[in-house]
Order: sequence, then structure tokens, then C-alpha cells
Amino acid sequence: MVKTVGLPKPAANLLLLHIELKYIEPAIWRRVAVPENITLGRLHSVIQIAMGWEGGHLHEFEIAGENYGIPTPDGWGPPVNPEARKTLIKALSGRKTFRYVYDFGDGWDHRIKVEKVLPAIACPQVPYCIDGANACPPEDVGGAPGYEEFLEAIADPNHSEHEAMMEWHQDVFDPTAFDRERTNEWLKEIKV
Repeated sequence: MVKTVGLPKPAANLLLLHIELKYIEPAIWRRVAVPENITLGRLHSVIQIAMGWEGGHLHEFEIAGENYGIPTPDGWGPPVNPEARKTLIKALSGRKTFRYVYDFGDGWDHRIKVEKVLPAIACPQVPYCIDGANACPPEDVGGAPGYEEFLEAIADPNHSEHEAMMEWHQDVFDPTAFDRERTNEWLKEIKV
């Protein structure tokens, strides 16, 4: 009998995910590689960084007919399965698409599709953002309709809400901006 003591466990394959924020035009999306055995809790962190969210709101995954998130101790909200230990590959149960909702008030609905399986060595780091387009909306802007109104107001100095929106956001906002290199620097913080 041959002993395999001391041999490292083979690295997990990567899943190439296409993450798109629904109901927004032009599309806000990211293409991210994650290990297939990433927990949903860690995947939440990857999505937050890749998309540009700040993480101050509740979230939930809907995968293969099951809901996953962080159960609230007081039982507020819909019941969810704990996300902390559930791996993405097990939750998928062979499915290729799933849903991630961030901020139940604004209702940022993301469609996530597994585009392909990659070998573990396919990316220079894991997780890794391969590509993307357009800036994440500001937090608490009011969902897709509020974001549309925000963009109209900041683009037109004569708009009745222009000054209020500029003061509320307190920074220049370019809806076409996306910095893949900076995103990957932030993704280095996530230990998978």
C-alpha cells in the first residue's frame, strides 16, 4: 500500500461567474473567478467588493430553490439557510444560474451565471475579477428607479434635484467608471 502522507490536497477548480445587476441600462456587470468550494458567506464578500457595494445592508442568495443568508437571531425576515458553511458548488446542485439580492429596501437584484469551469491555476489570484463594466450605484439611492433619477439629476445642472443630489452624494460620480486593477487589489483581502 502506498501512503500519500504529506501530499497537498489538489486545489479546487474555479468557477467563472458573470454577475449582472438587473433592471439597469447600460448593464453593470462583473466577471469573477472563484473557487468552486467557496462558502456563500465568502462569495457574498467577493460580490460586495467586485460590484462596489459597501456591505451595510442585508443580503440573500436564492439557489436551486433554497434561500441562504445570515439568519437573524430575533427571527426577523424570511427564514434562510445559514450561508457560512455552505459551499457554492454544493448549493448549485448542478444549476448554472442563481440570484443574489442586496439591500432589501433598495432591492438590488443580481443575476449570477456560472459561465465555465476553469483549472485552479487559471488566474493570478483567487478570487479574481477578469472584467466588468460601469460603476456600482451609490448605496441608498432608491433602487433602480432612484438610480435612474439620480443619474438624470446629476447630469443636468438645470434639473430641480441637481444641487440636492450633488450634495447628497458628496463626490463626483461617473456611471461608466470601473477599475479592474483596484477591484483585484481589494479582492486580495479575501481569504478563500
